[in-house]
Amino acid sequence: MKEEIKAQLQAHAQVIAALERDLCPSLESAVSLLARALRDGRKLLVFGNGGSAADAQHFAAEIVGRFKLERRALPAIALTTDTSILTAVGNDYGFERIFSRQVEAHADPGDVLVGISTSGNSPNVQLALETGKSLGCRTIALLGKDGGSIRDVAELPLVVPSNDTPRIQEGHITMIHILCDLVERELFS
Repeated sequence: MKEEIKAQLQAHAQVIAALERDLCPSLESAVSLLARALRDGRKLLVFGNGGSAADAQHFAAEIVGRFKLERRALPAIALTTDTSILTAVGNDYGFERIFSRQVEAHADPGDVLVGISTSGNSPNVQLALETGKSLGCRTIALLGKDGGSIRDVAELPLVVPSNDTPRIQEGHITMIHILCDLVERELFS
């Protein structure tokens, strides 16, 4: 068991090293995009399925509450939390519309949408990003594997170069923490 634990920790370290090697410029662009939008009074809408839904909620919570600095609240909504909306839209329009319908309701030009998909191929995440773009929103996607079909839809795709879902999710939460930390510092220190 000790060897398996070491192997998993080494796999995690390899993914984080790949993020450092490959994604620093893109993460810097994401920080600038988010900070500018929030400074201009825009909001953040975040969404994903399963573990990515939990990551969306975590991201929104850090933005609304705080990450490290005592500061005013910032506007962020996880589109994964209202079970009445999710089930009504899923029932009436199909699961692929659960996020895009909320984007239609809540997004304004200049808002930032962050779609999270470990496969890069979640149809409901892709449709929400496409809907947001048509409304004048900025789009970021946290993806895995090769970025899938969403890579070509998002303005700023941040792809964790792994085929292992747990490692992709660990990369996503690391990027979310980096974004929260640096956006907060950009705006409040």
